[in-house]
Amino acid sequence: MSNLIKQRNLLPFFDMAYQGFATGDIDRDASALRLFIQNGHRVCLSQSFAKNMGLYGERIGAFTVVGSSQEEASRIMSQIKIIIRPMYSNPPLHGARIASMILNDASLRTQWLKDVKEMAQRIIMMRAKLRNVIESEGSTRNWQHITEQIGMFCFTGMDKSQCERLTKEFSVYLTMDGRISVAGLSSSNVEWVGKGIHAVTK
Repeated sequence: MSNLIKQRNLLPFFDMAYQGFATGDIDRDASALRLFIQNGHRVCLSQSFAKNMGLYGERIGAFTVVGSSQEEASRIMSQIKIIIRPMYSNPPLHGARIASMILNDASLRTQWLKDVKEMAQRIIMMRAKLRNVIESEGSTRNWQHITEQIGMFCFTGMDKSQCERLTKEFSVYLTMDGRISVAGLSSSNVEWVGKGIHAVTK
């Protein structure tokens, strides 16, 4: 991918909204980004801490552009300031201070990394349980994608009519393209959700 993007002279844009939730390791989840930088790409990175720090209400994140020189960085910053001025001018400070405190305090950072790993492991476990319930119900469809995908959400492969039935008949809410929140699953509801998915897809 890196070589192809270089050949076509494209600018890679990384959207990192769930860093740490793929593998439980924030460094491992950033490995593709680091590889592109090592390969000499100029990259754009949109990063959010809303999910992995539990700061939903603070809308905390960062936009990073990795360029080739200090001069280029200054030019880019000047253009970004022009773009953001009519949007919000000055971003909220409270969430940024919380994130800064966590990232710059060794003890808080260690605890945060532990929490992120636990959240990722829980999501992986819920994926396995959901797939197991559906398959245990006798589904003849292939549900391997549930455990092969990563992150907070799962694309179930269900169509709009199946999603509507799942919501209407089982009170399981998901987007009409079949995307469901794995983070919203728990040991007390995963069986119900799995049985519902089987019922509307058999």
